[in-house]
Amino acid sequence: MECFVCIHCHFYQPPRENPWLEAVEAQDSAQPYHDWNERITAECYRPNGASRIMDDKGRIAQIVNNYARISFNFGPTLLSWLEEHAPQTYDQILKADRESRQRFSGHGSAVAQAYNHIILPLANARDKRTQIVWGMEDFQHRFGRDPEGMWLPETAADVATLETLSAEGIKFTILSPYQAGKLRNDPKSQWLNLHGHGVDSKRPYLCHLPSGRSIGIFFYDGVVARAVAFDKLLFDGSNLARRLASRFDHQGDSVQLVHIATDGETYGHHHAHGDMALAYALDYIEKNKLARITNYAEHFAAHPPTYEVEIIEKTAWSCAHGVERWNSNCGCNAGANGSWNQEWRRPLREALDWLRDDIAGRYEFDAKRFLRDPWAARDAYIQAVNDRSSENVRDFLKDHALRRLSEDEEVRVLRLLEMQRHLMLMYTSCGWFFDEPSGPETVQVLQYAGRAAQLSEQLFGANQEEQFLRRVEKMQSNIPEFGNGRKIYERFVRPAMLDLFGAAAHYIISSLFDGYIKRESMYCYSAFLSDGQVFAEGKKKLAIGRAEITSLITQAKLGFNFAVVYCGDHQLIAGLSPDVEHAEFPAFTEQVSTLFAQGDFAGCSSLIRHYFGKRTYSLKSLFHDERQRIISQLVEASLADIDELYRKTHEQHSPQISFLTELHMPLPPILQALGEFVLGNAVRRCLAEEKPDFEQIKRLLDTARRDGIGLSDASLSPALDQRLNSLLHRWQRKPADLATLQALEGWVQLANVPPFNVDLWEAQNQYYELLKIISANSHLYVDRTWLGYFHKLGDQLGVAPSQAFAAVMAYSVKEIIGLASTGSESVRPAIRNERPPRGEQGPQLPV
Repeated sequence: MECFVCIHCHFYQPPRENPWLEAVEAQDSAQPYHDWNERITAECYRPNGASRIMDDKGRIAQIVNNYARISFNFGPTLLSWLEEHAPQTYDQILKADRESRQRFSGHGSAVAQAYNHIILPLANARDKRTQIVWGMEDFQHRFGRDPEGMWLPETAADVATLETLSAEGIKFTILSPYQAGKLRNDPKSQWLNLHGHGVDSKRPYLCHLPSGRSIGIFFYDGVVARAVAFDKLLFDGSNLARRLASRFDHQGDSVQLVHIATDGETYGHHHAHGDMALAYALDYIEKNKLARITNYAEHFAAHPPTYEVEIIEKTAWSCAHGVERWNSNCGCNAGANGSWNQEWRRPLREALDWLRDDIAGRYEFDAKRFLRDPWAARDAYIQAVNDRSSENVRDFLKDHALRRLSEDEEVRVLRLLEMQRHLMLMYTSCGWFFDEPSGPETVQVLQYAGRAAQLSEQLFGANQEEQFLRRVEKMQSNIPEFGNGRKIYERFVRPAMLDLFGAAAHYIISSLFDGYIKRESMYCYSAFLSDGQVFAEGKKKLAIGRAEITSLITQAKLGFNFAVVYCGDHQLIAGLSPDVEHAEFPAFTEQVSTLFAQGDFAGCSSLIRHYFGKRTYSLKSLFHDERQRIISQLVEASLADIDELYRKTHEQHSPQISFLTELHMPLPPILQALGEFVLGNAVRRCLAEEKPDFEQIKRLLDTARRDGIGLSDASLSPALDQRLNSLLHRWQRKPADLATLQALEGWVQLANVPPFNVDLWEAQNQYYELLKIISANSHLYVDRTWLGYFHKLGDQLGVAPSQAFAAVMAYSVKEIIGLASTGSESVRPAIRNERPPRGEQGPQLPV
């Protein structure tokens, strides 16, 4: 019997971008990380690209890329985020697919996914097709090949969806065993009704479709998948390996595939260190020859299905009621509060369906004036979404336009297509999955709807938003404070909305603190400063000028005059006007600059309010993350004087603190807070020095421990982490540089001292890659002094030396001791960090 094992991971996060910024803003619930994408990347996506297999001493024995040995899919919107914000992790994912093709007979492990996780059986035919086409196009763009399989969001399937998959060339998909409806082993046999009780998952199946086409289906092992996701099977990788091996039926088929499918976040986010259990399980299966690891594409090609299956219409893996979790109060929920209901789900879907259908006819009628086929252009628009460069967007428009378009017409077409993109994003499944409509997932889909309505009003003038809000009023929150859907929209969606004036206001305010430059990009906007003056009086500033803001998404532009004055603390007022040729602007410029020079800052503010009228803005007008950054800078600057005052106060009370410490008496809270502030700042200053005094840092930490003053890891570790990462980049470029290695060893040693809690993950990865090079090249010349520091660094990083490296170290020590004992001059090159004479040295590390 041939035994195969395949583990599939569905990696997905809902799109979280602010629709007006095309960026994920800070999410407090994800702290200490910026947002949930960043947090789950740190806990799951990044570790799976370089997962640890430990030895019996708790040291790192191997670092492996899990993605190369499993089957996986990533949501396209998540991959887009990873490409920009976690490029190393993104590269590991793409690299794994290339490696898997070598491992699995030319078949890559990556599987495509319908674009933004819409529940396809609830989508109309047009959206079904676009979601599948976009998912395939995005896959080709990233992985450089056509996908063989596609993951369906929530495994939600119906025959119409399978027809679309097959028509687009998809060979197979993966479903829950309980989605199989009928089974037969050949066309002449009678159908066996499974009544939703499950199907033998150890073989692939073929589903013949009404069109005459067919598609392969893998039904995963539901028992083991559930144990991985919800039980404690990931506590021990060997248990997972043995559990998978136990599912083979020695009385069954001669070729059997045991496979599971779960959320990929199970391996690290839902279960801490789950990536390590996965790595160990795969290693255990291979070393003990329990089965051969494969992926779906390889198995489907090598062992084509002979059994036929029919699916149960409109079913999914996470709803016991078909696909009603995304349509009604079916009873499926996340269990947040047993007294809550989800009656809000249906009015939400009905409101979104109305918005989509009401806009569809307007879109088609208007787009036909510019595009040969408006819906074909929508299907192809993913090409522009994946590359927003002006050249690529122009090429896209050229391919689909009826004629050469004017600049204004191009803006209109892009707005039409962006409207359609948001009309699909608003159906992201997470909007219905959870329990309460005021939650971030439902607010997110309402934001997408709001952006679509805004674009519709810009294009057609009709008040779609108000009609939409009348429909979402039927959504009732379970929390009285939030009322209905309209109130949720006004509270969470309205404040996020933005237009070109808002983007311009952000530009002129943020640039007052960061400095005005001729051309600048910020989020999905670019700014061009055509003329500007900045006046300064101490911390107070005034800026006046002309500029232009451009949307990088729709290419819409706004030229404007502006003035902004900062009077210290949080006192700032800015104004702008689209009338760039306004005759009175030069006189205003002269008047406001004169008032500033005279120190009449109140007069400046008053004049700006009067001249710009309603288009005045404050620090509150900044985008959320930038507002936090700039206000933090202002607060830090105002605390500089306090720092010196507190330091002197701490020195004055130092004898008293020492006396209380000798008596083992706790410090009064005010002295405790004083010590935390002063000693913490002193440590941070030391860390920022070009050549830090490690001994001084340790003395400060010892003082804090002695006096019972708790220093915060959260306030100290980022500074150390930043210095360490900078040094790692330098070491990566020149690994043979002894000075860099010595400095790195010192920093890592400090990172292991409490209260520091620094992530050494990247340092371990870099060390391990270099260790592999040294171990695999026995003739590689390595300076013996360098080798000693390298070995010491490995001990501090917890990386076990390989057998080959241990042999190199043993030889080096014997060589040096032996030569030193004879007094031979030949020892000097090794001790002095000198290479052997030219012609006598082997391969070397990069210098």
